[in-house]
Amino acid sequence: MSKLLSATSLFSLSQPMSKLLSATSLSSFPKQVRPFSLPLKPLFTPPTKTPFIVRALNSSPDTKTTNNDDVSNNGTPISSSVEDDTKINKKIDYPTGEFEYKEPSGWMSFVVKLRMLIALPWQRVKKGSVLTMKLRGQITDQLKSRFASGLSLPQICENFTKAAYDPRVAGIYLHIEPLDCGWGKIEEIRRHILNFKKSGKFILCYVPACGEKEYYLGCSCEELYAPPSAYFSLYGLSVQAQFLGGVLEKVGIEPQVQRIGKYKSAGDQLTRKSISEPNREMLTALLDNINGHWLDKVSRMKGKTREEIENFISEGVYQIDRLKEDGWITDIKYDDEVTSMLKEKLGLKEDKKLPTVDYRKYSRVKGWTLGLSGGKDQIAIIRASGSISRVRGRFSTPGSSIVAEQFIEKIRSVKESKRYKAVIIRIDSPGGDALASDLMWREIRLLAASKPVVASMADVAASGGYYMAMAAGAIVSENLTLTGSIGVVTGKFNLGKLYERIGFNKDIISRGRYAELTAADQRPFRPDEEELFAKSAQNAYSQFRDKAAFSRSMTVR
Repeated sequence: MSKLLSATSLFSLSQPMSKLLSATSLSSFPKQVRPFSLPLKPLFTPPTKTPFIVRALNSSPDTKTTNNDDVSNNGTPISSSVEDDTKINKKIDYPTGEFEYKEPSGWMSFVVKLRMLIALPWQRVKKGSVLTMKLRGQITDQLKSRFASGLSLPQICENFTKAAYDPRVAGIYLHIEPLDCGWGKIEEIRRHILNFKKSGKFILCYVPACGEKEYYLGCSCEELYAPPSAYFSLYGLSVQAQFLGGVLEKVGIEPQVQRIGKYKSAGDQLTRKSISEPNREMLTALLDNINGHWLDKVSRMKGKTREEIENFISEGVYQIDRLKEDGWITDIKYDDEVTSMLKEKLGLKEDKKLPTVDYRKYSRVKGWTLGLSGGKDQIAIIRASGSISRVRGRFSTPGSSIVAEQFIEKIRSVKESKRYKAVIIRIDSPGGDALASDLMWREIRLLAASKPVVASMADVAASGGYYMAMAAGAIVSENLTLTGSIGVVTGKFNLGKLYERIGFNKDIISRGRYAELTAADQRPFRPDEEELFAKSAQNAYSQFRDKAAFSRSMTVR
């Protein structure tokens, strides 16, 4: 189970997350809602002959709505009827989700062949093709449109599943370049690689530049190749925390931060000059968890002991010849040599072109064609990625964050629809606005009172991201998902000394004792203002904490 510790913030302060613990991708996502299908059994009913269709709903369309629901803010769990709580919290026997490859029956094979004959031209694949996928850079948890750049985790995983059942696909040739995503996504891709291998088809990997993440995926394939000049940097994992306290002090900026929660360290980078002991404890625990998991999985795949893996890493080996000798890679080959080897494996002559289908084209092949989806019962997947805000900012791009009013609109439409029998809330968020998180929590709970709801966590579901997940009937995550972070960080900057240095002056005329609470950035809080600010933060924390305890069926203390 993933660690319930994180350095992220419920409020909109920037987070001191290292490259190792990088969690989210904020690139532009497509506006439209695109359906796709996965070979999933119904989540909450016994297996039936009619499979479910799984439909993905982008949580960031260009539509807006308002939310007028009353939400309790007295620090106690949200009030609801006993009947509703029973519906939401009742125990359900969930399937394990373990992938089981089953050879299609003779009748299903016949049906699939007929469907392939009538498939649209851009969905056709030549028999005996090799699926080529290049994994590099950022991998988002949102669906990508046809012309969008970058990689989509749902489409990558779906391609592995489709290729396992597609009689036209002979195997997979995987190119892996340096990856910029969290360990949760890495773990999910690895699981799909292992699932694909159950089909009996080959999967080969080529890595010209390789670190721990890339090797974690590459060693899961049947064979791993690298060119003679490949960059290998299996030197171990690290985590870093950066602090601006000294810099801000020199320029005359005083951060006044209210933090509630021992491990809520998001404000530390603004106020401190060095790491605190709770933050060091937390990051050390996260690092040890990821490092131990990596060592265990790699040692198991390579048939080595954990001690042998640790000793090899401590040597700082970078020579490709040594990596081959010690069994870390299968062989040293250039890309064209691996291609020639694939031709030989498929019985093709050297002068013939290797039949391939790339990741993007294959993403357009429908699961229906392969008999992986069908029927009228559907499961809705609502994807929520990025930082959380209540309304879209003036300069924000569509899909770059979770906008509460748009997310709520999707929740309500799914709740009202009769065709959706269950819902998956897919969360990849470090948190954000507290009010927005609470409003979405309420809507998810209302949805969970009428339909089964499961929260699925990607790289990170921390702070506000965990707040959302608490409303679901069940929560699932990857082993290396970052989640938890039940706490609050908020504050303001006192710019008085900076204004004095640059000759800037600011006068405020106000009415009301606390009218200048956040407006007066030219001076620090007065004692009474600081007290009110602290009470406000404590109130937000109490709501979060009490709802976490309620959702876990635990006492607050």
